[in-house]
Order: sequence, then structure tokens, then C-alpha cells
Amino acid sequence: MDLTSADFPVHWPVQTRWTDNDMFGHLNNAVYYELFDTAINAWIGAGSGTDAMSAPWLGVVAESGCRYFAELKFPADLVVGLAVTRLGTSSVTYRTALFEAGAPLAAVGTWVHVYVDRDTRRPVPIPAEIRDLLAGAVV
Repeated sequence: MDLTSADFPVHWPVQTRWTDNDMFGHLNNAVYYELFDTAINAWIGAGSGTDAMSAPWLGVVAESGCRYFAELKFPADLVVGLAVTRLGTSSVTYRTALFEAGAPLAAVGTWVHVYVDRDTRRPVPIPAEIRDLLAGAVV
């Protein structure tokens, strides 16, 4: 893997919780996805000023994946790296990473959001305020 934290324009801090460790003493693989989801949605909400709970649209996950390179465990202050690799009309593809500050990447993932109408669940264009935010993270 040739990626480093510098390949991710957005760095969103996250913290692990006691319940994130599994019986093997490290973060359960599903927790990585939770942290990616948390960072993406927190960054969008904070950066665009939108409230996803009341908006007429939803950003739904259409695809996700993760490759693991190193163990992480509680307690840890971690960083989720975000980069937009494709910005379409109604969908956005992210490259994600999880790492401890100053350490090599522990995981690299992909995440696809498709924006849909809240009622009909049909695709809609990415809202302008979100598109503007996403455009700043395109690599």
C-alpha cells in the first residue's frame, strides 16, 4: 500500500469506546465501518450546515469495503481520513482510512453514498451545499 495520511484531504478525529474491542482484544471489524460512517456524516453536517435528519433527501450507503493493515484497540484517539475519488450527479465515492496520528494507515476503505428523495427513495442530485463541500476533497 502506497497511501499515507497525506493522501486524504480531510482528517476527522474519532475516539474508540470500551465496547469497540472484541474478544480478541482489538477493534472489531464492524467498528471500522461505524467510524467511517460517523466521520463522513459528521464532516458533511459540520461543513455544509445541513441537518440530515430534517432534509428532504437522504445519503444512503450503496457500497462499502475495507482492507485491514494493522490492529487498533481501545483506548485510542484515531483519525478517519476522507478523500472523494468520484463526484457524480447523485452519488459520491470516498476513499477512507483509519489511523492513529503519526502512524501508518491501519485500514483503507471505500464508501459510496447515493442521494435519494426521503419519500420516494429515488435518486436526486447531490444538494449544492454538500456538492461544494465534497468538491474540496476531490483527489
